[in-house]
Amino acid sequence: MTETATSELDDSFHVFDTTLRDGAQREGINLTVADKLAIARHLDDFGVGFIEGGWPGANPRDTEFFARAQAEIEFKHAQLVAFGATRRAGAKAADDPQVKALVESGAPVITLVAKSHDRHVELALRTTLDENLEMVRDTVSYLKDQGRRVFVDCEHFFDGYRANPEYAKAVVRTAAEAGADVVILCDTNGGMLPAQVHAVVSTVLADTGARLGIHAQDDTGCAVANTLAAVDGGATHVQCTANGYGERVGNANLFPVVAALELKYGRKVLPDGKLRETTRISHAIAEVVNLTPSTHQPYVGVSAFAHKAGLHASAIKVDPDLYQHIDPELVGNTMRMLVSDMAGRASIELKGKELGIDLGGDRELVGRVVERVKERELKGYTYEAADASFELLLRAEVEGRPLKYFDVESWRAIVEDRPDGTHANEATVKLWAKSERIVATAEGNGPVNALDRALRVALEKIYPQLAKLELVDYKVRILEGKHGTSSTTRVLISTSDGSGEWATVGVAENVIAASWQALEDAYTYGLLRAGVEPAR
Repeated sequence: MTETATSELDDSFHVFDTTLRDGAQREGINLTVADKLAIARHLDDFGVGFIEGGWPGANPRDTEFFARAQAEIEFKHAQLVAFGATRRAGAKAADDPQVKALVESGAPVITLVAKSHDRHVELALRTTLDENLEMVRDTVSYLKDQGRRVFVDCEHFFDGYRANPEYAKAVVRTAAEAGADVVILCDTNGGMLPAQVHAVVSTVLADTGARLGIHAQDDTGCAVANTLAAVDGGATHVQCTANGYGERVGNANLFPVVAALELKYGRKVLPDGKLRETTRISHAIAEVVNLTPSTHQPYVGVSAFAHKAGLHASAIKVDPDLYQHIDPELVGNTMRMLVSDMAGRASIELKGKELGIDLGGDRELVGRVVERVKERELKGYTYEAADASFELLLRAEVEGRPLKYFDVESWRAIVEDRPDGTHANEATVKLWAKSERIVATAEGNGPVNALDRALRVALEKIYPQLAKLELVDYKVRILEGKHGTSSTTRVLISTSDGSGEWATVGVAENVIAASWQALEDAYTYGLLRAGVEPAR
């Protein structure tokens, strides 16, 4: 690892990521060393300036991470940061084991957490206000003497400022005078609002002259807004986490903060071309932490540029900017048209274009598709969540007949309740494919699984492309309007061929019948996707 990564950006503004430390405190996230190394590589590839890797010496995992990161990662853009605390009360920084561990980590940059709320000093540290200032001064000076760059996180700063503004500012001054490169004002409890943050940051900047940063938690849902308000107030260092991961409800989300700085403020904070990697990096990190990417996350969610209403679609057909605040390609995302009972002609035309189907300006055809969608959604179908089923419907209208690779004669599923309490699930499918009548039977761990296997057994010899298909998700919803066992059921199935994924929908009063419809569409679309010519 090169200790100081080369960057085309100057030092006037910092993007500091703390996913590996603060983000890892989110409930449900448990990172291995390998996970942390993978995330660090993604963050460096994105182009952040600093990656806070954890607290070396506090636990074996973080200590191992720093050792391996230096040996295994050649950082291109980021500098590795070690996190720790100021020395203990009554001791010397040079003799404090946890301060020594920070130096021994080899990280070129160190973040120190310091108390800036007078009550925390007295109740948590159990020391005097003057001793706390000396702890800050001594630790920062020692680490600077060791050749390290030092950032100081003023924990609970905003709450401390409200209680005792002069003492909170004294902590900032002390850190800056001792040599801290940046002093970060932390909204540790996440209770601040943007106007409050702006007022405090601008006042502290004027009164201390220190270079200031912001660390915002999201307990009021304002972490991103608070971060940007701090920038408006003069902060030149923003601390964030990927996808907003963090303790309780999380931290300021790295991706909307960076996108806003680049696209709304016109401030260059990433190397050239890296903003277009935003969506990819967000989803890649979500995969590492084993959390499903948020579909509605700003800028990077799959729904961030999805349009459903017919009015929106009509405007977008004229000019996409009329209903989009940015071009989604700037952050590596794409515009999507959702087809629903709200769809108008423009929605269908744009969706057809997105799917590569030329509707040729045929108003009658488009009108038929609109009415067909509305008619079927009234029965419970949903096409905004089942693009594959919609494409099959659209192609059927364009071709004047359904796309067919096989014709089903009949199917049945049997669930046998045995005396020992176990169940047997068996399905039989009778169909015609390429002029051949096929009867196939299979067992499964449920009636739908048995049907899936029977259909696969029936078709795989004729269509070997189906061997790649795998059912990856299955959702059932009981629709409103009826009650009890007579309710209408909607089934959504997601299928993958290893290189892509698609969703299909089925609706019936019988959950098995609804599942069969979705399965039939899934196999039909899979063959279409594989380039197989349909039967004529």
